[in-house]
Amino acid sequence: MALADSVDRDANRALRARFDEVYGQYQQLRSGLDELQRKLAQLRVVERSDDGQVTATVGPRGELISVELQPAVFRERDARALSEKITATVRRATAAAVAATQELVAAHLPANSGTVEYLRTGDFGTLLGRADAVVRSEAGRHG
Repeated sequence: MALADSVDRDANRALRARFDEVYGQYQQLRSGLDELQRKLAQLRVVERSDDGQVTATVGPRGELISVELQPAVFRERDARALSEKITATVRRATAAAVAATQELVAAHLPANSGTVEYLRTGDFGTLLGRADAVVRSEAGRHG
């Protein structure tokens, strides 16, 4: 057996071991993302007005699912106050849903992930930050 054959086999074994390691990490990440997707699909946030007369339920993106009104709300006959109460309750529910979604995503992705940063700040540029850095790096090497 030639030395080159031995070196090739050793290199192939090392490459295979590295591939297995990376593939295992991918499977773990993929499984975690499947779990995250299930949790997000099930996420519901319920908020009540201070007086308990209005209840708002929202989903993971803050989308309104339902608004429930207690019968006592109609005794006041103040449409403007009711509107403000509903709006404030829905806003609180939406803010809580955004926070819950950020928490779920942060638990499943690396802390420096562009996705986590985007959810935290709303800065769309953070989603492309890593790709932009790679492109700049490559352009610098070839420029």
